[in-house]
Amino acid sequence: MTSDLPQTPLLGTLRVALVTETWPPEMNGVAMTVSRLVEGLRQRGHHVDVVRPRQKSDATQSTSDVLVRGLPLPGYSGLQFGLTANRQLRKLWQGTRPDVVHIVTEGPLGWSALWQANALKLPVTSSYHTHFDGYSKHYNAGFIKPIVSGFLQRFHRRTLSTMAPTRVIVDSLTQARVPGARVLGRGVDTVLFDPARRSSELRAAWGASDDSLVVTNVGRLAAEKNLKLAARAFEAIRAAHPSARMVWVGDGPSRAALERSFPEHVFSGAKRGEELAAHYASADIFLFPSLTETYGNVVPEAMASGLGVVAYRDAAAAELIRDREQGLTVNAGDEDAFMAAACRMADDSKLLAQCRHAARSRVEPITWAAVVAEFESILRAAANDELSASIPPGIQPALT
Repeated sequence: MTSDLPQTPLLGTLRVALVTETWPPEMNGVAMTVSRLVEGLRQRGHHVDVVRPRQKSDATQSTSDVLVRGLPLPGYSGLQFGLTANRQLRKLWQGTRPDVVHIVTEGPLGWSALWQANALKLPVTSSYHTHFDGYSKHYNAGFIKPIVSGFLQRFHRRTLSTMAPTRVIVDSLTQARVPGARVLGRGVDTVLFDPARRSSELRAAWGASDDSLVVTNVGRLAAEKNLKLAARAFEAIRAAHPSARMVWVGDGPSRAALERSFPEHVFSGAKRGEELAAHYASADIFLFPSLTETYGNVVPEAMASGLGVVAYRDAAAAELIRDREQGLTVNAGDEDAFMAAACRMADDSKLLAQCRHAARSRVEPITWAAVVAEFESILRAAANDELSASIPPGIQPALT
């Protein structure tokens, strides 16, 4: 991975204040990504203070994180948003001044951190992880999309650098006059996610033999994931392959409705670690029809697990898959093409075998170590006041 930042020696320990409104054990791509980055920075010798909402598990487990008040996110009982914590953050950062503040989420806690860091003249960087403006249409609130877009842009215009997982998003942020937008990719754990974890016993529990097709979708079961299309695509597959099984791995607000509509499908719930890896590897085809992803960590995880991926040509799939080589991709939003691609993957055993092998090979070089090193480089450049040189003239942070 290369960087267009000024070359700074990666020497000395950084003190990083990382502010996030989601964190494990919450299960989503942002929480997973951020925990990987924090773990990587700490392994490289840096001091990272994680500022996050208090979770139920904090009542029984000790933590060194800085905890603030939070409230459940409407529609997602397992997720929270952090409340403003102006006094707490000002006192914390006046007492122990961080070298750089990195803000992961744009909620009330994120804005509070931004205000206090700007007031204390601390360098601030941010991440763009979620297309919240794109979610609105899935919850009958499409009219607020321009408002949410403007809200997000105002936030990121007040930081020195905004990191996003793909070049397409970075270009969009730059066009919106967000300063210092840069690609910070995602890694994949190819030791954990491995075809060798395939389990005949698990497939048998799903009602599948070694020879029958297992189709899966992994992730949050929510309206913005376009799951009805995945279900329709599977039904088209099953019309030609009656023994095929559909396995949903994950939980969320749409699960109950999906279970009522498709009682013959397997709903395994959310899985973690080796159990999650076995669920991936024990399937054959991965259907991913979401159009609201900034990246979609499940795509490289499925590829590392040796699955035949069918997805829209968007986010991680656009970055990682060449159509008919590492998987099948179709133009974003073309539902007929998506369903046709799903059926083709199921019908063509030679194509499926080729894609499964090539998918694994494609993601093997994409390591979290390289991503963490790039993240460290950006944070150090911000701490050393070296980012302004790489920001185009006329696009400067609005620090008021």
